[in-house]
Amino acid sequence: MREIAHEAITEAVAGLSVEANRYLPEDLARALREARQAEEWESARALLDILIENEQVARREEMPICQDTGMAVVFADVGQEVHIDGDFEAAVNEGVRRGYVGGLLRKSIVGDPLRRVNTGDNTPALIHTRLVPGDRLRLTVAPKGFGSENMSRVAMLPPARGVEGVKDFVLETVRLAGANPCPPMVLGIGIGSDFEGVAGLAKRALIQSVDEVNPDPYYAALEKELLEEINRTGIGPQGFGGRTTCLGLHILAAPTHIASLPVAVNVGCHVTRHRTVTL
Repeated sequence: MREIAHEAITEAVAGLSVEANRYLPEDLARALREARQAEEWESARALLDILIENEQVARREEMPICQDTGMAVVFADVGQEVHIDGDFEAAVNEGVRRGYVGGLLRKSIVGDPLRRVNTGDNTPALIHTRLVPGDRLRLTVAPKGFGSENMSRVAMLPPARGVEGVKDFVLETVRLAGANPCPPMVLGIGIGSDFEGVAGLAKRALIQSVDEVNPDPYYAALEKELLEEINRTGIGPQGFGGRTTCLGLHILAAPTHIASLPVAVNVGCHVTRHRTVTL
């Protein structure tokens, strides 16, 4: 049994909260540059130049890449041979508090959805924990802005709709979103499970590398088809037109009930941020 101190978790989460808001993942920064090279529309190229410059300035000046520094979504893969010395949830939230307060990041969380009083330190975080083999703790902090989050959708389709129903729902979600999620967007798509589970699949899909290929050839082909269809919508960077509406998308699928076909689309903006460390 390997012991991990709660203070080590706090320090890790604090650092990840700041770094994720300042430094875009390299795969996404590369995708923006590649989109700029492939873009044919002059206005779209100019907008992509601005987005690329913004990413570079944030990295160079160590400033938030977006003014919406998001809700702190934390994924924790906890090894079964790990013992955490202290309260894990409290350690994570203390890390978020330190990162957002000390890092001068915008605090966007209200303690109650209707009374709307800001908590003042961006806590509590939304924590997704799962047990995995081994004696390590893998932490990912994914600050989620809500301009894109508000464009996300879940549907409980009848099974007869099949793959065409899924494709129609994804494309409809993109068209309804339009310019609102600051495209070019990144999409996490969940298929299967149940009402709560499918949204979790979509959220987890959103933190995968944009250039990662689905290990299942069936879903790899579906991802490729959807990406091409989305980029044919012509929404383009920031909604001003062009061939680059989506930088990448991933599908995570899970078993489901015979009577339903759940599907969720978690929409991310062009700065879909996340940072990972293993303790």
